[in-house]
Amino acid sequence: MYYQDTDAGGVVFHAQYLSFMERARSELLNEAGIELAAFVERHGTLFMVHRIDVKYHRPASLNDVLSVSAEVAKMGRASLVFHQRVERGTELLVEADVTLALVERRRMKPVRVPDELEKALR
Repeated sequence: MYYQDTDAGGVVFHAQYLSFMERARSELLNEAGIELAAFVERHGTLFMVHRIDVKYHRPASLNDVLSVSAEVAKMGRASLVFHQRVERGTELLVEADVTLALVERRRMKPVRVPDELEKALR
């Protein structure tokens, strides 16, 4: 899944890459047939960021066109790990492994990855 965006403020602030990555994960779910709001309502779950391991290689600059990818690297019983890359053309700028925990919305306790999600992402 690729998402393109441009920045209009000089060098991209380091936290902005996380927003780009979140959008790429959402788009990946959409492409897999998972409409996030309906999924959350149907299953009573939330996706919570548990851990982010980020490596910043090079900065993006004003008017750069960036491609942001997201792929499922690992699926646990109650978690998903996404490997993500931010690139300018073929140049790797940022890469990250993002671990999301699935939790029950009311109690905020871990829940098993629903079959619907597992099938869509395999």
